[in-house]
Amino acid sequence: MNVKGRIRIDKKTKNLVKRLNPGEIAIIDHKDLDEVAAQSLIAAKVKAVINLSPSITGRYPNQGPLRLVNNGVLLMDADSRRIIGQLKEGQEIDIKGCRIYAHSNLISQGTILTSKMVKERLADSLENYQQGLKIFAENTLRYAAQELDLLVKDLPDPLLRTDFENRHALAVVRGHNYREDLKAVETYIREMHPVLIGVDGGADALLEVGMRPDLIIGDMDSVTDKALRCGAELVVHAYANGSAPGMERLRKLGLSARTLPSQGTSEDIAMLLAYQKGAELIVAVGSHSNVLDFLEKGRRGMASTLLTRMKIGPSLVDAKGVSRLYRQRMRVSYVAQIVVAAMIPFTLIAIVAPETFQLIRLLLIRLKLLFNF
Repeated sequence: MNVKGRIRIDKKTKNLVKRLNPGEIAIIDHKDLDEVAAQSLIAAKVKAVINLSPSITGRYPNQGPLRLVNNGVLLMDADSRRIIGQLKEGQEIDIKGCRIYAHSNLISQGTILTSKMVKERLADSLENYQQGLKIFAENTLRYAAQELDLLVKDLPDPLLRTDFENRHALAVVRGHNYREDLKAVETYIREMHPVLIGVDGGADALLEVGMRPDLIIGDMDSVTDKALRCGAELVVHAYANGSAPGMERLRKLGLSARTLPSQGTSEDIAMLLAYQKGAELIVAVGSHSNVLDFLEKGRRGMASTLLTRMKIGPSLVDAKGVSRLYRQRMRVSYVAQIVVAAMIPFTLIAIVAPETFQLIRLLLIRLKLLFNF
């Protein structure tokens, strides 16, 4: 396979995709390429991806490479030592077979990852993944013991102007299938008008579908300047010691923000903050909630997420994967009819016992979110 195009180079894929143009070649340095990064490269309409690190190390079955090759993007693992310093941003290169040329000069060579090769490597990685689950679980439990304050104490109050009291809150994270899931809950958003929270790049996800976030929270490393300037209230997630590197970027942009020092991930802090501020229901879109999600983020455990979900569980609806329900519309409609029929006796009970009304209302909201009533 021969591919020709201009290159864009960056060690951080999330920074690179911001300046990629359709038809260009992305040069990344992304060990164990994750699915979210792969999807962002596909959305940028790249022609090829040259990875200076192994796209699959075998540590766990990361799905990014498979997503790329299944979408017709050429994926090559190359030797970084022979490329760094020889190529410049915007330069045109030729990929001929397994070789990379610039001005007819051989720069480097690598390995083209085919669909068959990727599937074989992913199958081999399953054994390592199963062995690593025990270590991941042990790390989660050990760090959970150290981060118990998330469960038993309130967060410091950042004195927000955004009002959560008795409202729903929608927290958007750029996780797996976040675009599809966000689109699937558009009807819910229009009807319930929840507080819209963009967790870092989740703010851009909201802008992509024509919605302005009310609040942006995170370390501010993966959100665009456009989103930061959209008028949302800004909260920088700081380290527990108060250090907030993200504030420097906001100062350069002439923007003001509150800081919120706390342990845990930004998405956990966003949901805890909504809960603490009196949100009636919290809907999470694109959130990281399983082992694969966290391995793709390079984390060795998920202690803060475990504690957060323990604390806010009754108020949380996770919309992750909800878009998949719409792939079988007929079957979902049958389920919806059965559920509606089952609600009749609950409604009668509510008439007799009004204290059950709030429980039934919560169930109806969850059903509306899942089945798009």
